[in-house]
Amino acid sequence: QVQLTESGGGLVQAGGSLRLSCAASGLTFSTYRMGWFRQAPGNERELVAAITRSGNTHFGDDVKGRFTISRDNAKNTVALQMNSLKPEDTAVYYCNAYVVVVTSADEVKDFDYWGQGTQVTVSS
Repeated sequence: QVQLTESGGGLVQAGGSLRLSCAASGLTFSTYRMGWFRQAPGNERELVAAITRSGNTHFGDDVKGRFTISRDNAKNTVALQMNSLKPEDTAVYYCNAYVVVVTSADEVKDFDYWGQGTQVTVSS
Protein backbone atom coordinates (compact mmCIF):
# COMPACT_ATOMS: atom_id res chain seq x y z
CA GLN A 1 0.00 0.00 0.00
CA VAL A 2 1.49 3.28 -1.13
CA GLN A 3 1.44 6.14 1.35
CA LEU A 4 2.60 9.71 0.86
CA THR A 5 2.56 11.79 4.03
CA GLU A 6 3.13 15.53 3.87
CA SER A 7 4.27 17.70 6.75
CA GLY A 8 5.50 21.23 7.34
CA GLY A 9 2.54 23.33 6.29
CA GLY A 10 1.26 26.21 8.36
CA LEU A 11 0.75 29.95 8.60
CA VAL A 12 3.54 32.34 7.65
CA GLN A 13 3.79 36.03 6.88
CA ALA A 14 4.53 37.28 3.40
CA GLY A 15 8.23 37.19 2.71
CA GLY A 16 8.76 34.25 5.03
CA SER A 17 9.78 30.67 4.37
CA LEU A 18 8.38 27.21 4.90
CA ARG A 19 9.76 23.76 4.21
CA LEU A 20 7.40 20.98 3.22
CA SER A 21 8.39 17.35 3.47
CA CYS A 22 6.82 14.22 2.04
CA ALA A 23 7.60 10.75 3.32
CA ALA A 24 6.83 7.90 0.94
CA SER A 25 6.34 4.22 1.66
CA GLY A 26 5.13 1.18 -0.22
CA LEU A 27 6.83 2.04 -3.49
CA THR A 28 10.26 1.90 -5.09
CA PHE A 29 10.86 5.54 -4.39
CA SER A 30 13.98 6.03 -6.48
CA THR A 31 12.17 5.10 -9.69
CA TYR A 32 9.39 7.67 -9.31
CA ARG A 33 9.22 11.23 -10.45
CA MET A 34 8.24 13.17 -7.32
CA GLY A 35 6.33 16.40 -7.38
CA TRP A 36 4.48 19.02 -5.43
CA PHE A 37 1.16 20.39 -6.63
CA ARG A 38 -1.12 22.95 -5.06
CA GLN A 39 -4.76 23.86 -5.18
CA ALA A 40 -6.32 27.09 -3.99
CA PRO A 41 -10.09 27.43 -3.50
CA GLY A 42 -11.83 27.81 -6.84
CA ASN A 43 -8.68 26.94 -8.78
CA GLU A 44 -7.47 23.82 -10.51
CA ARG A 45 -4.63 21.82 -9.08
CA GLU A 46 -1.35 23.06 -10.54
CA LEU A 47 2.22 21.87 -10.65
CA VAL A 48 4.55 23.66 -8.24
CA ALA A 49 7.74 21.64 -8.70
CA ALA A 50 8.88 18.21 -9.79
CA ILE A 51 12.09 16.22 -9.60
CA THR A 52 12.86 13.23 -11.76
CA ARG A 53 14.59 10.08 -10.58
CA SER A 54 17.82 11.43 -12.04
CA GLY A 55 17.47 14.71 -10.16
CA ASN A 56 16.29 17.00 -12.94
CA THR A 57 13.92 19.66 -11.68
CA HIS A 58 11.04 21.60 -13.14
CA PHE A 59 9.15 24.51 -11.59
CA GLY A 60 5.91 26.30 -12.22
CA ASP A 61 6.41 29.82 -13.57
CA ASP A 62 4.95 31.42 -10.44
CA VAL A 63 7.54 29.89 -8.12
CA LYS A 64 10.74 29.93 -10.18
CA GLY A 65 13.58 31.47 -8.24
CA ARG A 66 11.73 31.21 -4.92
CA PHE A 67 11.13 27.49 -4.41
CA THR A 68 13.51 24.55 -4.57
CA ILE A 69 12.80 20.83 -4.59
CA SER A 70 15.06 18.04 -3.43
CA ARG A 71 14.84 14.33 -2.81
CA ASP A 72 16.60 11.83 -0.58
CA ASN A 73 16.32 8.37 -2.08
CA ALA A 74 17.90 6.79 0.98
CA LYS A 75 15.16 8.16 3.21
CA ASN A 76 12.31 8.06 0.68
CA THR A 77 11.58 11.72 1.14
CA VAL A 78 11.06 14.76 -1.03
CA ALA A 79 11.18 18.31 0.24
CA LEU A 80 9.94 21.64 -1.03
CA GLN A 81 11.74 24.71 0.28
CA MET A 82 9.58 27.77 -0.17
CA ASN A 83 11.15 31.21 0.22
CA SER A 84 9.85 34.72 -0.32
CA LEU A 85 6.33 33.49 0.14
CA LYS A 86 3.45 35.55 -1.18
CA PRO A 87 -0.24 35.57 -0.23
CA GLU A 88 -1.01 34.04 -3.63
CA ASP A 89 1.00 30.96 -2.60
CA THR A 90 -1.80 30.15 -0.17
CA ALA A 91 -3.17 26.72 -1.08
CA VAL A 92 -3.31 23.10 -0.10
CA TYR A 93 -0.04 21.49 -1.20
CA TYR A 94 -0.02 17.87 -2.33
CA CYS A 95 2.84 15.44 -2.73
CA ASN A 96 2.75 13.32 -5.87
CA ALA A 97 4.58 10.21 -7.02
CA TYR A 98 4.40 9.24 -10.68
CA VAL A 99 6.00 6.62 -12.86
CA VAL A 100 5.39 5.00 -16.24
CA VAL A 101 6.45 1.40 -16.67
CA VAL A 102 6.47 -1.12 -19.49
CA THR A 103 5.39 -4.53 -18.28
CA SER A 104 6.82 -7.86 -19.36
CA ALA A 105 3.81 -8.08 -21.69
CA ASP A 106 4.87 -4.80 -23.33
CA GLU A 107 1.98 -2.93 -21.78
CA VAL A 108 2.50 0.69 -20.78
CA LYS A 109 1.10 1.46 -17.35
CA ASP A 110 1.31 4.56 -15.23
CA PHE A 111 1.16 4.73 -11.47
CA ASP A 112 0.06 8.01 -9.90
CA TYR A 113 -0.18 8.51 -6.13
CA TRP A 114 -1.17 11.49 -3.99
CA GLY A 115 -0.78 12.55 -0.40
CA GLN A 116 -3.61 13.94 1.68
CA GLY A 117 -2.36 17.52 1.38
CA THR A 118 -1.07 20.12 3.78
CA GLN A 119 -2.36 23.68 4.12
CA VAL A 120 -0.04 26.60 3.50
CA THR A 121 -1.40 30.03 4.37
CA VAL A 122 0.57 33.20 3.67
CA SER A 123 -0.72 36.34 5.35
CA SER A 124 -0.14 39.80 3.91
